[in-house]
Amino acid sequence: MKTDSKMLELPNSWAAVKLGDFVENEKGKKPKNESKAETISHSIPYVDIQAFEENVIRTWTDGVGCRLCYETDFLMVWDGSRSGLVGKGMNGALGSTLVRIYFPSMVNDYAFYFLKSKYQQINTRAKGVGIPHVDPALLWNYDFPIPPLNEQHRIVAKIEELFSDLDKGIENLKAARAQLKVYRQALLKHAFEGKLTAQWRAERHVTPAKAGVQPLNDMDSRLRGNVELLGTAAALLKRIQQERAQRYQQQLADWQTNGGSKPKAPKPLPPLTAAELAELPELPEGWGWVRPGEICVQESYAIGIGPFGSNLKVSDYRESGVPLIFVKNITRSNFSRDLKYIDEEKYKELMPHSVKALDLLITKMGDPPGDCEIYPEGSPNAVLTADCLKFRLWDEYANRKLYKYCINSNFVKRQLGFITKGVAQKKISVERFKTICLPLFCVEEQKVLVQEIESKLSECDQLELTLTTSLQQAEALRQSILKKAFSGQLVPQDPHDEPASALLARIKAERVDVAAKLRKKSVGYKLSPTEIPLASMSKES
Repeated sequence: MKTDSKMLELPNSWAAVKLGDFVENEKGKKPKNESKAETISHSIPYVDIQAFEENVIRTWTDGVGCRLCYETDFLMVWDGSRSGLVGKGMNGALGSTLVRIYFPSMVNDYAFYFLKSKYQQINTRAKGVGIPHVDPALLWNYDFPIPPLNEQHRIVAKIEELFSDLDKGIENLKAARAQLKVYRQALLKHAFEGKLTAQWRAERHVTPAKAGVQPLNDMDSRLRGNVELLGTAAALLKRIQQERAQRYQQQLADWQTNGGSKPKAPKPLPPLTAAELAELPELPEGWGWVRPGEICVQESYAIGIGPFGSNLKVSDYRESGVPLIFVKNITRSNFSRDLKYIDEEKYKELMPHSVKALDLLITKMGDPPGDCEIYPEGSPNAVLTADCLKFRLWDEYANRKLYKYCINSNFVKRQLGFITKGVAQKKISVERFKTICLPLFCVEEQKVLVQEIESKLSECDQLELTLTTSLQQAEALRQSILKKAFSGQLVPQDPHDEPASALLARIKAERVDVAAKLRKKSVGYKLSPTEIPLASMSKES
């Protein structure tokens, strides 16, 4: 064992060794016999990843063909995405993706925190193409700084004291972030109960011009006498229906002149029943409820979903062309990076599933479903994939930002949760989406409400950024504490402590003694569990 403290800049009483020359370790094995219930014959808990991370035991074993681990050990994840993660040990049969680690004659918590400080490096430098695993050449060649035994105790005590205070601070920051999420939803709830614009409504009389509605023809002039009616949702919805009828007449005239496909006459949706209205929250005077189909554009597939899997396969993907939109693009609000594409020919085939800039995009699945984002202005035409839905609003009457916030509110998410169906995977269908209820009110108030929401959400965003920065600083402080701990700067040295070189000499002598005892097995000598040295893992494994 190397004991040159100059390997690292360490106090004189410290020493340093290569980790692999000092540690005892053993990789787990899958038990030959397992039981889902604890029995007399199967009483040893199987320590797999879930048991290691969550203290949840799923199976028990009889111990045949197993390697055991103990509370005095600590464990490291050897295989998988979390390789290099360490945690405190527990009694049981060691899982096949875990390694038990033990440092003889030392304060094992000191070594535990040392490896904890190396997690990021070990994890990012894992080996393997399919399933990554810890790189032994990296792990066992770390220079391991060893202070005197008494100082190890002081270092661990100081780390745990500082970490305890740090963890309390982090807990408070996370609680504040969770409360911020609750506040966002409370804000949206108030918004769509009309509370954020109550003062605005009280300060002005709603007139046809102020409501953003201009008469289209003389037929509408009959409504001018009723100032209040023109500012209501009922009046706005009537305006929408009238314009739909006029556009249909124009489309019909174009068809009669130019031929082609005959346009379909718009069909007004049936009004909400008394029973349906009774299930909905009360709205301010002048507001009303509408279905999505009443405020979408007058186009085919204004509300649509992605194609069935057989119509869009992985083999259709290209490196460039027309972008595809997946659930992750919506949930991460990312429509410009790590994209998949299809060619123009496939795009023409999938035209009913196409997306234009400023469409509302909604996830069809989740718990609950209904994450909503606006496809950014200036974005190229795209195509939905199977678990996404588009909602193309008639933006002259329905503010897309407003309805994005509305669909993301708990009120609409609850509705979507009720209509999500399926056995293997629960999803929203287009027809069920068309049954949800959305609030409608005058266009001017829609704009005012969006401004109110965004002003308050901007404050939330700034606070969330502050909390995120504080959490990052807390993690940086944790790493700073560990760095000081393993360079001799966290606690003062005591000149009366036995130096680490003496500790290492004693450990070496103990190993020689254990090896001699092993040779006595021919005369029936039996080792205690604490005397059995663990087989070191091969550095080529």
